[in-house]
Amino acid sequence: MNHLFQKTNAYWAKYSAYVYREGDDGNLYIMPAENAPPTVYDPMEEAEVLVLDALNLGRLAMKRGEEAELQSAIMQFVSKYGLLGFMSAIPTTPEFMDYEAVYLPKNHFIKEETMNTEDYMSLFFPFEKPDIQKDETGIKWNVSSNDSSDRRALALALAFANAPMAVGISSLPIYAERYDWLVTQFRDWAFMLVSVFLYYEDKDKVDEFTRDLYRQGVSAFGSKAPTYHVKLYGDKPTIVWDFYSLLLTIQTMFGFALTDKTKPLKVCRHCNMAFLAKHNNSTFCSPECKNQHNVNKSRGKKP
Repeated sequence: MNHLFQKTNAYWAKYSAYVYREGDDGNLYIMPAENAPPTVYDPMEEAEVLVLDALNLGRLAMKRGEEAELQSAIMQFVSKYGLLGFMSAIPTTPEFMDYEAVYLPKNHFIKEETMNTEDYMSLFFPFEKPDIQKDETGIKWNVSSNDSSDRRALALALAFANAPMAVGISSLPIYAERYDWLVTQFRDWAFMLVSVFLYYEDKDKVDEFTRDLYRQGVSAFGSKAPTYHVKLYGDKPTIVWDFYSLLLTIQTMFGFALTDKTKPLKVCRHCNMAFLAKHNNSTFCSPECKNQHNVNKSRGKKP
């Protein structure tokens, strides 16, 4: 899939540490820790590992095991890659801050089809609001260099100067995302993977009704496509893909990984972890899993 995305604009911000914090609304949020420094990186440089980490976190969420274990796993993922960027990923356009209302396609998080822009933004700033002002000339994000937090905001504003303002705002240290939304999103990705895996694994073993259930599960998986612009590189124009959230980066790369014939995405028959197979007929993620599966089978244990 790399040849399709040779040039991308997928830069994202992550902080050195995150914390869980309960809001006045009773919801649990995750956000950058106080005084944690941010860094900006390109998730496309590790897209394959990123997708696998997201899917295997989703597999853990599907097990409905210990809540503390799941919270710890999500904290590890966010600490490694940053928050998903729901604020810019959910609306029909990441440019929503230019308008009075936000238009929302069907999703698992917000029932309303439209929301006032300020009300929508408040979902992601439950503890402190960013300094944003609107007037007849447009919208302004006020940052200064008076203290360390303002200097961080100024650096991030410069880093995302060419992106929609919502992308820069969602990189602020006061931006937060709901824990239950993160769980739902990771679980949705894992459900999609399992549906595809079971469809082809059991295609000749189940009836048409069951196969249709798998098809419906896959058809429910949808996403906005990344936007793009054309830029002059070298001796020819080149398409540059714009990923304005980590969520859209994962979802797009996941979709291409599912359909990649040269390096197919599979579920290990032994440990049930997602992996990228070297061959289309691979069924185990490692020699160790293959050996243990055979040992269990010889002892009459279920895989």
